Amino acid sequence: MLEQIAQDWLQQVADTANTKKLDEHMNLISRKISLYGVPGFETIGFDDWHRVCKHEFENNILKSVKYEGFNVITQTDTTIMFTTFETVEGTDGMVNAHGVEILLEQEEDGQWRMVQQRIMSDDETVNAGLLPQHLQ
Repeated sequence: MLEQIAQDWLQQVADTANTKKLDEHMNLISRKISLYGVPGFETIGFDDWHRVCKHEFENNILKSVKYEGFNVITQTDTTIMFTTFETVEGTDGMVNAHGVEILLEQEEDGQWRMVQQRIMSDDETVNAGLLPQHLQ
């Protein structure tokens, strides 16, 4: 059941980004979010994430977001940590693709939100078996 919640969450994140529905997209991200692994930044929090998404959505910079592969690392009744391969394509043709480790938590209002994301190294991505077939 938790695995399905996480897969549904991934689909919602991609759908809300691809349709540029900022409020719905940000409702999937916890105010406690910490994003690790972005070059030049120690961590990125909710306000920075919101600002970037708003800019990308309003200025039609984002072309598509998609996720491939899914491996559960650990889960409890209110958390699930998993890895997946994220591909973000810009309207300028730039593609940012990498493995990510995501921690979802069911918050007090019952909504599942991402509280942590870590961009994985290329070696970790390969070792986790996340590299899509067309990139191998």
